[in-house]
Amino acid sequence: MGDNGGLGLDQLPHHLLQKILQLGDFRAADLASLEASCYTFRAPIGVGPIRFKSMTENAAFQSCQSDSLFRRLPQAKQSQLVDRCQGNWKWVLRFLKAFHQAANGVSTADGNVQVVAGKYLTLFIDWKGILHGCGSNQFGILGQGPSVSECSSPVIIRLPTDLPVLQVSANHNHVALVTGNGEVYTYGDNSSSCCGHGDVEGPIYQPTLVEALKDIPCKQVSAGLSFTAAVARDGLLYTWGSASHGQLGHGDTTEQSRPVRVESLAEAGVVAQVATGASYTLAVLENGKLYSFGYGNNFCLGHGAFGNELLPRQLMSFDEENTFVISVSAGDEHSVALDSRGYVFTWGKGYCGPLGHGDETDQQTPRIVEKLRNVRAIQVSARKRNTLVLTDSNELFAFGWMGFGALGFDNKGSSDKVLEPELLPGYRVAQVTAGYYHTVATTHEGTLLGFGDNDKGQLGFVPKFLLMAPLLV
Repeated sequence: MGDNGGLGLDQLPHHLLQKILQLGDFRAADLASLEASCYTFRAPIGVGPIRFKSMTENAAFQSCQSDSLFRRLPQAKQSQLVDRCQGNWKWVLRFLKAFHQAANGVSTADGNVQVVAGKYLTLFIDWKGILHGCGSNQFGILGQGPSVSECSSPVIIRLPTDLPVLQVSANHNHVALVTGNGEVYTYGDNSSSCCGHGDVEGPIYQPTLVEALKDIPCKQVSAGLSFTAAVARDGLLYTWGSASHGQLGHGDTTEQSRPVRVESLAEAGVVAQVATGASYTLAVLENGKLYSFGYGNNFCLGHGAFGNELLPRQLMSFDEENTFVISVSAGDEHSVALDSRGYVFTWGKGYCGPLGHGDETDQQTPRIVEKLRNVRAIQVSARKRNTLVLTDSNELFAFGWMGFGALGFDNKGSSDKVLEPELLPGYRVAQVTAGYYHTVATTHEGTLLGFGDNDKGQLGFVPKFLLMAPLLV
């Protein structure tokens, strides 16, 4: 390379190399040949003391430096992730990209797609940003009006706007979503004013704009049991609906019919993600701190004791262990967290094994899942006594209660308990979501895989039956 005095590839500016590799129509074979022929390539001036074996390794390094998650990690945490990936920057980049896809939608040839499972329904955002759903239409949760009880095949859920849907959440009987311009829409059961439209009584049968957030662009919403949370683009958290156990984080148990800012979290830092359980809330900050509030009698708040928390309280065990949390999932009775190294932590009620520690013992504070130490997890999903964990190599692990086949193991009974993580063989997925008794996953091609309870048509199949192993939806 450049031995004859000409400009060699190793002398090109690193940003130009990165552009060539990112914009070029390279097949896997092309990149493999590039790897083999460029093993002597080293980082150019300005990159640092790192020596690279290939241009693709250099390009992966540069891509990691510009990644939004990697950039907010402290340098020590960046180094820990690189070590977990055995110093391979392509593996680091794979971890980061897989994490973003699982959280924000799977990138297909046509565009991004996203799937979310609710209590007895499944919602799917197609590559055009159009929302579809199937399953129970109780309280109009599929947007089909009070005369329709359920939809056993997907239907379009129409919004009063042409804007694409960017993110959607459904927990029990209401839905919250965010459109392309950051507007929040809600509909379904409006118990305790959880849809956020003021003193409106009864179900709301069509997606309706939350006027109180009209001038506050949001990036994420989460629907709990009769309450809702939304993260604004500026990182402020807003909650509304039932506050019976302090799950709104305002320091009291006063129901809120419209969104109210959680003031104490505004002082703590920028919120990156929120997850709502049955009656509690988990909030991840951009600095890796985790806060919880609401119902604590199942230990799902992670503070080591029973009792409700009316204000957000930091989980100090993560702070003491210098753990940087990047994502959480709030089940009905247990919680799951993912850290910046790809490790999985669980805590809460251990009945039926959803904590993955090999027993049914309650866990008062976060504990690492030992059986998953050798994989790099990029997504966690918890719901009714079960947990699903997706890795950066597209492997899916499940544990907890089979519950009508919700874990997808065809060699187990519909009520068996899986006390430690087991690999679901034969399927490679990019995103997973747990409903009450059903699970839906998305492949990199945008195909849906579903298994578990289909009594309400939530898996889009006719006729209805239990699916003990994944099938195409």
